[in-house]
Amino acid sequence: MRRKTGRVALSVFSSAALILSAFGGMAASAEEADQLTFAEGTVLRMATGYNSTKTGLSFDAEVAGDGITLSNGQTYYAGDLKPTWVEVQNRLGFVIEDKYQGNSDANEFEYWKDQLDQVDMLSGTAAKMQEYGENGSIVNIAEYLDMMPNFKAYLEANPIVRLSITGNVEDGAIYFSPYFDGVNDIEKMFLMRADWVAKLLDGEGDFAAEACNNTADPVYTPFMPESGSIDIDVVTPDGSAVETISKNYDAYGNIIAKMNEVGSMSGVDAVNMLRDYIDATYDGYFGTTRSDLFVGQNAAWDADELVALLRCVVSNPQTLNGTDKVQGMFTREEQTAGRRADMYRTAGHLFGVRGFESRNGFLYVDETGMLQDARQNVATYEALAKLYTLNQEGLISSAFINAEDVKVEQYLRDDLGFMEYDYNQTQTLFNEKEGIFDEGEKFMAVMEPVSHWYDGTSEDGVYMRFTESWRSVKPSGWGISKAGVGDNQDKLYAALKLIDYAYSPEGTILMSYGPDEFIKKNDDGSYVTFNFNGNEMPEIADTTYTELWEKAGGNYTNFARYYLGSTLSFMKSQAFEYQCTTAVGKEGAGHISRAIALGTIKHIELSVQPDGNWWYTVVPTTLPYTTVMNEQIGSLTSLTENFSGDNDAFTEIAAKGFVRDGLGSPEEAAATVNGSWGGQQYIALANMAWQSLLSYYSTIGQ
Repeated sequence: MRRKTGRVALSVFSSAALILSAFGGMAASAEEADQLTFAEGTVLRMATGYNSTKTGLSFDAEVAGDGITLSNGQTYYAGDLKPTWVEVQNRLGFVIEDKYQGNSDANEFEYWKDQLDQVDMLSGTAAKMQEYGENGSIVNIAEYLDMMPNFKAYLEANPIVRLSITGNVEDGAIYFSPYFDGVNDIEKMFLMRADWVAKLLDGEGDFAAEACNNTADPVYTPFMPESGSIDIDVVTPDGSAVETISKNYDAYGNIIAKMNEVGSMSGVDAVNMLRDYIDATYDGYFGTTRSDLFVGQNAAWDADELVALLRCVVSNPQTLNGTDKVQGMFTREEQTAGRRADMYRTAGHLFGVRGFESRNGFLYVDETGMLQDARQNVATYEALAKLYTLNQEGLISSAFINAEDVKVEQYLRDDLGFMEYDYNQTQTLFNEKEGIFDEGEKFMAVMEPVSHWYDGTSEDGVYMRFTESWRSVKPSGWGISKAGVGDNQDKLYAALKLIDYAYSPEGTILMSYGPDEFIKKNDDGSYVTFNFNGNEMPEIADTTYTELWEKAGGNYTNFARYYLGSTLSFMKSQAFEYQCTTAVGKEGAGHISRAIALGTIKHIELSVQPDGNWWYTVVPTTLPYTTVMNEQIGSLTSLTENFSGDNDAFTEIAAKGFVRDGLGSPEEAAATVNGSWGGQQYIALANMAWQSLLSYYSTIGQ
């Protein structure tokens, strides 16, 4: 039987190779890439996808209907492979048999775990891949790295990725291919109705309104200083440089302390108090455009200033939406557990607490290089307690508190909500969706808040902006079933080839953009490119852009997954998504991007002990637990059950306060989790695995 290697589209190879640096890898030579040979037509049974029947390798009936024609001129029916996977077959020469059941990674693996001989590749969580890899059920990809030059080069260039997928420190086993929903970039952001901020704060003289409500009796107390001054670095309004401004609390006092002295007040009085505070505290720096404190390139807002603003917002609905009611902070889907969790994540940003947005449970690396679990820290629950006081003042949406079926579109369409914490691209699409906003209305991403962080550089902590929401390896991926491929080398090599190809220049583009017919080309067949984060990336075709809005309302991720079959695993470039971001979305993201580039927003990093400070090390997505350790962690059921799904304790505290048994106060909560819920055993096991991983890292070079 004739054997073959992957067939690469040479017309775009040089164009693709130029942009691989955006992903931190190097292109392999043709000789290096030709080691994995297999019989043409080899069948791969693939139980792989994202999290539903709509986001698999093949079209389902809901998306395809009676047949769907895409901009490449091809018509697809339910059961047909999507364009990306047709192209994978064409380029690599194997045949895909789609076995995907349309589940989440966890449930898909659960479905197949007792019949692994029926599939060759399957989706799964990193934890399950590692567990079943250790018991001999999943292929150890590391044994074949020398035959996978693209994948190997990527891991060598990105050691934190290698550590995140290392399943065994004895032999450096790797049981799944990592998935990146974008890489080394900010993930979620605060978004506000910028027009509302301007309407309340901008202009000369006093704010006036024909009608307003009263603020609630104050419950929230100051987080920031009440006297003295602190210096804050901000990006200049034109985005070109950094300048230092001062928050001088002696000039006016802390805005929350001042408001609390008065107690309940009219919305008009609240706005004028906040205006006076901004003018005095910043010594006129913002002029009459006080809204820039929150929504400008030079924004410098903090938790106390946000609460003051929220008090102004909810007490002035007549000015903002013409009704008697407006909601402050909300989440994308108030009834969905995964979206509701974004509310408690805001507490980390506002009050300087780590672990709410960990890449691995609630773990983070402290300044000494040890792992900590946010669930066991008193500071975590103190931050949640402060967040709950916003709830008590009516500054958090009532639908969040009661888990009602209200979604972000309703908040924005009916001018009912002010701000959320979410993804920029998907949420700012509403700025251009018909029937949502009138002219001049704007929902945009804003700068990270200034908070008090203890990053190990000062015993007293530092006032700075920091985000833990940073794109890294996701806790899931695709693995190869050892029973499935069996002794069939063709199947094994075809599966390995797919993984390696996904990390090649052209493979990375295919997995992000789909086939070449959806990408804009020059006359010579090379890609038309644009500069994205300092690298040249392809532009999507005009017809693709039009189709994306027609079929997916501008939502890049849904379009790619539902119709193209791309971004289901491996590496997803944000360059495609950026092109589909609205002008308003690009404006806010641009502010944040410039702040990150100029160093005024700090973040966790995809390296080990960056600049000598462990605190900035991103925690690996998985840790190399042994089978015994996995069993021990699995026995800690209270720890798992109280921090997942609809039973999540953090969400409950944000919505209802300290009402759960054993969680009656910050101190009691930390003690309960550490003690009777098994946190102490868990963090000990996590640190054992972490230290063994670091020891392994020292043997493979830094």
